[in-house]
Amino acid sequence: MRRLLIASLLLLGAVPVLAAEEPSGCDKFKWPIDRERAALTAPDRAKLTSGNEFAALPASGFTLALAAPADAKLPTPPERAPKDGTFAGFTSFKNAPKAGLYTISLSSGAWLDVVQDGHFLKPKAFSGATDCDGIRKTVKFELSASAFVLQISGAKENSISIAILPSE
Repeated sequence: MRRLLIASLLLLGAVPVLAAEEPSGCDKFKWPIDRERAALTAPDRAKLTSGNEFAALPASGFTLALAAPADAKLPTPPERAPKDGTFAGFTSFKNAPKAGLYTISLSSGAWLDVVQDGHFLKPKAFSGATDCDGIRKTVKFELSASAFVLQISGAKENSISIAILPSE
């Protein structure tokens, strides 16, 4: 009986575990992304270095230069520890134009933290897909009309385009 149990456990361990494949293509997002994608790819996006502050939300997307996590000086340790060889950065906002649901979209894969009033905000919804030029993920957060910090970590490239837009 003991040998049967050991053999069963060994066989179970040998079965490959298939991770759920991420959706592929722009039509695989859970909601329309045309507005977000346009903001992320607009040629007039502001170019910022990590640590810059906005007085208000920008009307369009912006590109944030990132650094190695040790050099990024994130104000709050990210909820997910970044892997070696990735990049991180942050920007802060004095306030949101008004309290409400906002969609934060990223041009490429990365971990996104929003810190407001000293607490990590939990996403209200998330959607992502591979193989969609200009956008990789979009996350909805409920923001109050107060200062907040947006932190990016785990990015594979040293810059990322970001769009923060009121949800429709």
